[in-house]
Amino acid sequence: MTPLARVLSWPVLAYRATFSSWVGFNCRYHPTCSAYALEALEKHGGLRGGWLALRRIARCHPFGGSGIDNVP
Repeated sequence: MTPLARVLSWPVLAYRATFSSWVGFNCRYHPTCSAYALEALEKHGGLRGGWLALRRIARCHPFGGSGIDNVP
């Protein structure tokens, strides 16, 4: 994992450690947004992986899609 990807993964890991259990299991996509973000950062690095993670989070709303959405 690149240094930028590692730094960008810290907020995701913090979210998983604190808020994830409070929010519950209501994710519209599989894998969850946090798992998708970590995989994208690991696979594509900080810039492209961060962009993919932000795009995925932006699609997560009541009028967005759902289903299986794997990291390209």
